[in-house]
Amino acid sequence: MKQALMDAIQETPVIAAVKDDAGLCNALTNENIRVVFVLYGDICNIASIVRRIHEAGRFAVVHVDLIAGLAGKEVAVDFIRNTTEADGIISTRQSFIRRAKELGLAAILRVFLLDSIALESLDKIPPNLPDCLDLLPGTMPKILRRVCATAKVPVLAGGLIADKEDVMAALEAGITAISTTNQAVWNM
Repeated sequence: MKQALMDAIQETPVIAAVKDDAGLCNALTNENIRVVFVLYGDICNIASIVRRIHEAGRFAVVHVDLIAGLAGKEVAVDFIRNTTEADGIISTRQSFIRRAKELGLAAILRVFLLDSIALESLDKIPPNLPDCLDLLPGTMPKILRRVCATAKVPVLAGGLIADKEDVMAALEAGITAISTTNQAVWNM
């Protein structure tokens, strides 16, 4: 399943990121969407959210850091693995990414590129640790191009993607796909 998810990410340039039930409903009825990043939920409803995504024939990737009720410990990843059928996780924590890989989940490391220190920190990430990097914000083509030129894994971009121009600039910079909550972009 992990390879199928990675193939879907590589084949589909737009990933729906959902932050509420309304966004989820729209993602699940959109024929262009194959992968859904879940950016909301809690320990009581995350399993049903993932189940709905799978019932619609999509891949579900849970942003573990944003699920209410989960602790900031690696056991949060175990919880996702044991109580949902998520295909993978997103996290800003390398320890969570490491644990996800141990458990056979796809592991996407989200990195906020706020300054040159954050950019330089990418060099310290072990090359085999994440399955993908997810860089935010996704509206910096020059920086995205620089990262893509040296990255050993597929690079995703998200955050502040507003229109087709942003999508095209990111793709032309070399990223594999963009993730966005902006539903207007899902149809591009």
